[in-house]
Amino acid sequence: MSVITVTNVSKRFNLEAGFFARFGRFVYAASDVSFSIGKNESYGLVGESGCGKTTTARLLVRMYESDGGAIIFNDAIDVRRLKFGGLKDYREKVKYVFQDPARSLNPRMTVYEALVSGYRFSSRWPGQKRAHIEAAAILEEVGLSEADLERRPAEFSGGQRQRISIARGLLMEPELLICDEVVSALDVSIQGQILNLLMEIKSRRSLSFLFIAHDLKVASYFCDRIGVMYRGELMEEAPAENLYLNARHPYTKLLFSAASRGPFDGAKIAAAGPAPLGEVKSVATRIVGCAFAERCPVAEERCLRERPAMRETGGGGCARCHRV
Repeated sequence: MSVITVTNVSKRFNLEAGFFARFGRFVYAASDVSFSIGKNESYGLVGESGCGKTTTARLLVRMYESDGGAIIFNDAIDVRRLKFGGLKDYREKVKYVFQDPARSLNPRMTVYEALVSGYRFSSRWPGQKRAHIEAAAILEEVGLSEADLERRPAEFSGGQRQRISIARGLLMEPELLICDEVVSALDVSIQGQILNLLMEIKSRRSLSFLFIAHDLKVASYFCDRIGVMYRGELMEEAPAENLYLNARHPYTKLLFSAASRGPFDGAKIAAAGPAPLGEVKSVATRIVGCAFAERCPVAEERCLRERPAMRETGGGGCARCHRV
């Protein structure tokens, strides 16, 4: 059973902003993206900045409205059709943890107020007394203490603030937690601590994750399966261990090029730090051929004029490449 299934989801944004902006020129942020996340599974979306992974994640909670495709929750609920109470209930079951806790946590609120600000308007609100008990318990679960409830976010380090953001996401006991670059702004040693915390939470709560990252090594450590994105398209998908050992798409190989290959060692991968990556150019026109053709070292004439289909590569993987 899948917690969420995404099928051919697309999103474009108007290239110009403002009231007098012309309409008709677009940035294609996500194009026909498809994947699914099972119960108690962690799925990673990985790629350089601007590849569309955050846009895709935000489509799942309808921060943005998708232009096409389907998003199905628990094999039954059409997320794109939800309205009012139905959408509110869905968002209680799918929570989003942002990249920068310094910006996502209100500095004027205490930690307790930050944790329950959304909870008090949910269908699960148990009352002030019980909510305080639950907030204290969730803080202890993420490695902080009950005494921290009355402190303010500015009194904590970056890693501690991220723990608070994770606690806020967990408070309503969601079924899917979307983690958007939650370790990218942290020191390498703190990254490892947060990743290990998420793994403990996943095991203890049987929770599903969508893990957004720009670093394939970090994603390989935490995730069960990984989808690699480039210019709004999913280029390759495979179980994390298979992808690390036997990447098939040229773009995936590029992302791994700065990392040492060899036996799959999660602790070594997490401790190695992020690989140097760039930023993907925005797609202002529909791509005719392969999205990666301009940068691909093995591109052929066919790659420039014909869009490759996703093809199975063995071991539960698939890749969008004519040469696979």
